[in-house]
Amino acid sequence: MRHQWQSMLCCLLVAGVLSGCGEPPGPAVAFKATATIHEFMVWMLEPAADVLWDSAGYVITEEGEQDLQPTTEEGWNEVRNAATVVAESGNLLMMPGYAVAGDWMEYSEALVVAGINARDAAVAQDADALFEAGARLYNVCLACHNRYIIEAGD
Repeated sequence: MRHQWQSMLCCLLVAGVLSGCGEPPGPAVAFKATATIHEFMVWMLEPAADVLWDSAGYVITEEGEQDLQPTTEEGWNEVRNAATVVAESGNLLMMPGYAVAGDWMEYSEALVVAGINARDAAVAQDADALFEAGARLYNVCLACHNRYIIEAGD
C-alpha cells in the first residue's frame, strides 16, 4: 500500500512539474513600423533583392558572357545574408503598421518563401537554384507592385 501511495505521489509531482514547463505568457508587445512602406522597400528590401538578382544568371558584355554567380565563400555569404533580409522583410510586412487588407499577406508570405529558397540556394552554392529563387522573387515583387504600388519620389 505504501508503495502505491509513493508511486501516485511521484506521478502527481511529475505531472505538476511538467505542466509548468511551458513558457509563461509574456507581456503584449506593441509593434511599431519605423518607416513608410516606400522607405522600407527602397532602404531595406530593394537593396537585398538587388544582391540576389545581381548574383544569378549571365550578362552579355562586349567581352562576352559573364556569369554573375559568386565565386568566393564571402560572395555566397553576402547572398545568404541578403536572402535572409528578403525573407524577414516578408515577415515584417505582415506586422501591424505595414500590413494592409486584401492579398497583401499572401504576397508577404510569398516573399518569405522566395527569400528562404534563395538562402537555401546560397548555402548550397547552387547557382541554378539561386536563379530560380530570384525569378520567383521577381514574380512576387511584380505581382505585389501591380496591385499596391504608389508612385512616390525616392
